[in-house]
Formats: sequence, structure tokens, C-alpha cells
Amino acid sequence: MFRVLIVEDDEQIASIIASELTRYGYEPQRVANFAQVKLEFLRLQPDLVIMDINLPLYDGFYWCRQIRVVSTVPIVFLSARTGEMDQVLAIENGADDYITKPFSLEVLRAKIHSVLRRAYGEYAGQTEHNQLLWEVGGVIFDEERNLVSYEQQQIELSLTEFRLIKCLAKKAGRIVSREELLSALWDDVNFVDDNTLTVNVARVRRRLEDIGLAGVIETKRGQGYTLILGGTGGA
Repeated sequence: MFRVLIVEDDEQIASIIASELTRYGYEPQRVANFAQVKLEFLRLQPDLVIMDINLPLYDGFYWCRQIRVVSTVPIVFLSARTGEMDQVLAIENGADDYITKPFSLEVLRAKIHSVLRRAYGEYAGQTEHNQLLWEVGGVIFDEERNLVSYEQQQIELSLTEFRLIKCLAKKAGRIVSREELLSALWDDVNFVDDNTLTVNVARVRRRLEDIGLAGVIETKRGQGYTLILGGTGGA
């Protein structure tokens, strides 16, 4: 089942599209927060995006560029703008196709099928893209480039630093023992000074502070560490 993210602020149009997609075996997801389209994209991991141009706060061109920074997932624009330049801009910003409103549901469905077939192959049942890119509590982790991003800021970590933050992020809100961190970071913990972990945690804390994430790594005395991000506390 392909998951389709609908980025459309017209409630009626979004509902019609969602119903049509459900009818034909797709899994529609609608953006709820138009100020955080990129984060919702990362959270939902769709196989295709249907994007309007006229949106609250930022237009569809902006969000298309933001998505293209992190993914090659197909994007189909659906807009009332019929000008040739709008279609050119959509393609130049990374869109795969463009449909003008008012539109035919049959044409939309055919376009979606065609784009998915090109992107994933005729017999693709499930896709596994963006496995190296994920989001926790508003923070984006790029495992391919060892990048951590938060509110338009980002830092590049060393391999060891990223392994450490990854281990904490995968269990955000829960205590990760020092022993588990040592095992995740170094192959032979018998030859690693326990103080080395403390030094690396301190270094990652300083790096996270640089992008506005101060105090998110909490020390649990005698147990380990906990990463507290938005919505992950109290676990």
C-alpha cells in the first residue's frame, strides 16, 4: 500500500482526494500543521506527495525545495494556477508532475499511478526510502551525512558523536545505560576508559547547544543518560 501525503489547505478538496485514494487502495495522509510540512513529511515517510502552491505561511514551491533537500520522493503539484511560468517553477523546484484545478479525479489517479510506477517499478509493493533520515521531537537526524538539524540550523558530528546521539534518539525519553552506549560506540569496551564516554557526551552536549538544543541530554546518576526532545519526556 503506497502512502500519499496531501499538502492541501482546502478542506473540501483534501477530503475528496483522500476519499478517492482510499477507494483505490492508497493510504492518504493529510498535513495538519502547515508551518511544519517538512517535519510531517519526515514523520509520515510517504511514497508520494500531492502539493498545492497557495498554502498558509510558505507556498508549495518552498516546501517542495525543503523536501528535495532530504528526499527524492515523487511530488505532484495540484494548483489553480494555470500559468506556464507556475508550471515551469514547479518543475524547476523539484516537482515530477503538475495538474491544474479544476481537475478530474481520473486524471489525478492516472498521474499518481504513472509517477509511482516510474519511481518504484511496476511491481513495487513496499518501498524503503529515507531509512537514513528520521525525525524525533522536531529534530532531524541524517545518518548518511552525520547531520543533526533543528529549526533551520544544523551541525555535522563525527562518526562517534553521531552514533552516540543516534543511540539516545532511538530511545528518546528513556534511560540508555552507560554499558549500552559503550557497546554501541566501541567494538571492544574492555579497552575503553569509562571517562571517554563522559567526554564524548559532554562534547555532543556542546554541539547541540550550538543549534539551540541546550540541556536535552540528561544524566541519570548511576544509570546512564536520557535524551529529552519535544514530546519525548516522561517515558
